Amino acid sequence: MAFDSFRDFVNALDQAGELKRISQPVATELEITEFADREMKSLAVDKTLKSVIGILAFFLMTFGIISSVLADYPVIYQRYAADPSGLEYNGRLYVYCSNDDDNDRTNYLMHSITCFSTDDLKNWTDHGVVFDAKINTSWAGYAWAPSVITNNGLFYMYFGNGAGSIGVVTCSVPTGPFVDAKGSALINSSTPGASTANQWYFDPCVFVDSDGQRYLYFGGNSSTNSRVILLGANMTSTIGSAMPMWTTNFFEASYMHKRNGIYYYTYSSQPASTILCDTNSNPTNGFVHLGTVLNAPVNFFNNNQSSFFSYAGNWYCAYHNRYLSNLRGIPTGVERNLCLDAANFNANGTMQPVVCSTNGLTQLKYLNPYSRVEAETMAQENGIQTETCSEGGLDVGYITNNCWTKLKGVDFGSGGSTFYARVASAVSGGSLELHLDSLTGTLVGTCTVTPTGGWQTWTTAACSLHGAVGVHDLYLKFVGGGGYLFNVNWWQMQQGNPLQILAANFNRSNSSLILIWNSTPPAAAANYSIQKKSSLSNSIWLTAKTSISSGGITTTNADSAAIGNAAFYRVSSP
Repeated sequence: MAFDSFRDFVNALDQAGELKRISQPVATELEITEFADREMKSLAVDKTLKSVIGILAFFLMTFGIISSVLADYPVIYQRYAADPSGLEYNGRLYVYCSNDDDNDRTNYLMHSITCFSTDDLKNWTDHGVVFDAKINTSWAGYAWAPSVITNNGLFYMYFGNGAGSIGVVTCSVPTGPFVDAKGSALINSSTPGASTANQWYFDPCVFVDSDGQRYLYFGGNSSTNSRVILLGANMTSTIGSAMPMWTTNFFEASYMHKRNGIYYYTYSSQPASTILCDTNSNPTNGFVHLGTVLNAPVNFFNNNQSSFFSYAGNWYCAYHNRYLSNLRGIPTGVERNLCLDAANFNANGTMQPVVCSTNGLTQLKYLNPYSRVEAETMAQENGIQTETCSEGGLDVGYITNNCWTKLKGVDFGSGGSTFYARVASAVSGGSLELHLDSLTGTLVGTCTVTPTGGWQTWTTAACSLHGAVGVHDLYLKFVGGGGYLFNVNWWQMQQGNPLQILAANFNRSNSSLILIWNSTPPAAAANYSIQKKSSLSNSIWLTAKTSISSGGITTTNADSAAIGNAAFYRVSSP
């Protein structure tokens, strides 16, 4: 039997009675349908195989091979991601990775790059695939180990086309889509000084020094194969010949960073896959070996890749391991997960070895639920997937009964009154439950989602909130019947009552008053009116403006002929 999509496959499992076996509440911590998804990549599954998968999933949960994990490590649960590099931009940390979801169970087939971002180190936004070599270039078939930098008003991404060449693509924003900047490889065997008898042309690292000079580091497969070459001012050409780095026990994973005038060249060794570091006073020659700065992490299998970068004044190390695939019982080395830990330095500038942890980073700030939060922003998830959204960005989809997402460190302040969610459902819908601190924690709201007529036919659902006060972790738990329930694009909470005026700013120069008030989704087409009077004793309200469309959670508008200091205003709706 063949299925047009995995969503159809899960609905068929439900009709066959198999979905109940793999998505009982016992599986709420790690959703076994993810295992089925990866096994069913061919989308041609007969009933016998479905039964085998159901029995295997039940066995894995019953005997503890798959268990509950509630720490915030690894960083991303809904995607397999590897070879990370970090970039700080406009107050956010962006991490770019090879997309291990492209791989089969045996081979590295990555042809796309994914991106995730955060501003608190705990809650991460999934930006999905930001570059696909098979779509966005005419010459490359792979995209491995990206390195991204902003320069000349653009974002430049350098990637390995397997181990055969290196390309460069650009975008005006950090979240793609990145497009081919050159039309051919930037680095290959024809690049002067790059070629050896066994060179791997991959693992690029772009570095721009404080004097503006641009460098690209690359190479692999031998201790003598590490290389650096100058980049042109346009970032898409090279200058001169590639130079050897003369590294100690180099194998792959070149990375350069600079701190307080010291240049740190890190790379993976062979065969132990530890990350070694050499230091110098210039970026190209004369490096002195420092030693190991990242031991091979748990479940590293046969490779390790890291990057070192600063964010919000502190230094971090991003790397990968196989913790998540091992946890899920997947016997593979090619489905890796993203990890992040602190990088510390001694007073003399030497790097301390990175301590790999499961929850070692402090949340930098609390999440504000009163600003719009993309549904694909989360600290952890169970059973969901992210997909392209017709309203832009991604949405959370493929939701079945008892799936959930978790937000860490949400600051509700004195409490919210209303919860809004942008939702879509082609079938029966369901409910979105809001729990504090755990899946069975205090229920502060239940938002009913009704059918909208399509998976990308969006409406805004709402419910009241009770008891959401102070700082808590927030679980969005999805509840309903069989098969897929609904999709979620974004959510937001509201303080105070609908139509409450939040702010009023009077501009004396033009006698205008700007009002901001809570509006009332989902009535997006509601027409609001601004009314005013000169004193409270006056019983007559004058209409200052009518037919004001809802702005969503809040609406902003102005009275261009404000009375002045003695005016009283109110907002009304039909």
